[in-house]
Amino acid sequence: MLSEKRGAGGKGVQNKEMEANEYKMIQSFLSQSCGIVLGDSKQYLVKNRLAGLLQTFDLASFAELAVALQAKSAAYTKIKNAVVDAMTTNETFWFRDDMQFSELKDRVFPEIFEKKLGTIKVWSAACSSGQEPYTISMCAEDANKKMGQTRNVQIIGTDISETILLEAKDAVYTEMALARGLDSETKKRFFQKTHGGYKLNNEITRKVRFQQFNLLKPFSVLGRFDIIFCRNVLIYFSDEVKRDILSRMESSLEPGGYIFLSSTESMPVSVKGLEAVRGRRVHYFKKRLCHR
Repeated sequence: MLSEKRGAGGKGVQNKEMEANEYKMIQSFLSQSCGIVLGDSKQYLVKNRLAGLLQTFDLASFAELAVALQAKSAAYTKIKNAVVDAMTTNETFWFRDDMQFSELKDRVFPEIFEKKLGTIKVWSAACSSGQEPYTISMCAEDANKKMGQTRNVQIIGTDISETILLEAKDAVYTEMALARGLDSETKKRFFQKTHGGYKLNNEITRKVRFQQFNLLKPFSVLGRFDIIFCRNVLIYFSDEVKRDILSRMESSLEPGGYIFLSSTESMPVSVKGLEAVRGRRVHYFKKRLCHR
């Protein structure tokens, strides 16, 4: 049994080599559980990221880990979640692709404020530790002030990793984390020094809520949106899954709403109903009011 202790210290000698068949089982698990597609050249990367889990869960080898990932029992849920956490890239920083946020603040929010009554809803998909949805909230705050309004903006940040979402909800960041994309003026405006780092002000956090969510699941549970950010996550999916996700996002978008991909990503031609918007040294996509 996997829970059985080995040796005097509770842990046995672990075999940290990964065989080809074990890698294929891990590949299959990641593809089926969260859509991540890894090529055969990624075996070394996977081995390095997952090696620490052998000791954490008292597994003797990657063979035991691979078997645990294929098991149907709920007893293995923690192992499966830990593998997803370890393999999910949580690279993020404030105002990433800063020209997109300039467009959001100066063009997109003002347009939607003018045209729509009621709450404006924004989705930050694969939001990691919260920098993206909180940056969106800062832009909404500035757009409101610039226009002399108090429009209600609700932002939902989703991620497949429950662990990283706990960090996002806490909204406390280290000096090093703040240095990644945040200037001193913005830091002074929106953060307060606290034990363990810098706490984001309530005026920004109150617009944002977080929810664990798998992009392979139906989007209907999330509702409809005026703006969707889906950046730097689709590169981990197959072309077929990428097209499916973006098609469903387009369906979840209100007419006249916007989708932001990363600056290096393009919209598949098979995704209908969207047109490219050319901003200042940046592009993004707008849903047509009606399909042509």
